[in-house]
Amino acid sequence: MKTVLINLESDPVLEAQLCDELEAKRGEIELRRFPDEETYLRVLTDCKDRNVVILCNLYQPDNKILRLLLLATTLREMGALKVGLITPYLAYMRQDKQFHDGECVSSRPFARLISEHLDFLVTVDPHLHRYHRLDEIYTIPATVVHAAPLIANWINEHIQNPLLIGPDSESEQWVSQVAELAGAPFQVLSKTRRGDYDVEVTLPDVERWLNHTPVLVDDIISSGRTMLETVDHLKQAGMPKATCIAVHGIFAGDAYTQLESVANVVTSRCIVHPSSMIEIAPAIAVATKQLLNQ
Repeated sequence: MKTVLINLESDPVLEAQLCDELEAKRGEIELRRFPDEETYLRVLTDCKDRNVVILCNLYQPDNKILRLLLLATTLREMGALKVGLITPYLAYMRQDKQFHDGECVSSRPFARLISEHLDFLVTVDPHLHRYHRLDEIYTIPATVVHAAPLIANWINEHIQNPLLIGPDSESEQWVSQVAELAGAPFQVLSKTRRGDYDVEVTLPDVERWLNHTPVLVDDIISSGRTMLETVDHLKQAGMPKATCIAVHGIFAGDAYTQLESVANVVTSRCIVHPSSMIEIAPAIAVATKQLLNQ
């Protein structure tokens, strides 16, 4: 019997791609709001004795999480065998430490909520800083799809003679992996952050790389300040027009407009955006099939 895939207010293109990759049946739901803004939800597809995968991108999660939990609970009551979650962007991973008294380490209660209502989780390169693995806070099987091979493939197909550049020392392991897969050299910046919009970067020696195309690679572009300052330094050094690549393109404020004016900007389909050029569906489908078969 086919797996059912239900799209909860997420990318319809990715939904169609995943249905094809998973050979899944598209699940239908009715979703609306009552006048008091409470949610009405009804599952229209028979899910009894079927595995169900919910596609719910938890980027900007606060308006989605309750609907996700309501849907997961309803599917269990209908007799679904497994209820899993595909979320290309996994929210509430940045707050992984209490810096001030009374602060909520939000990654932990959020992980408990997801773990209590779902059977497994598939995501793409979550923000793992002080946590090394998702199972440190999630109690369900959780698979991380790594974007490095996908980014490397895109670079190989679209950029000649690339030089990969990482934003800071913490990125070296990740950027070096992309560089190795792409068969390209890499350099790592020194970065001093004074605030969300105040970043100073120091370039390594780029004289020997002036005939290469600089490719800045990071997991997230938010304010874009690091990349903007780096692109300016590279331009002053006489290097060709840079390409900025990120797994997750958040683009706070006018970050995208500013970056696009000085560089080519490319992101994955994890967060739908005009810059989304790197497809993720095949890799997500492989990870999902493995969890469904456990």
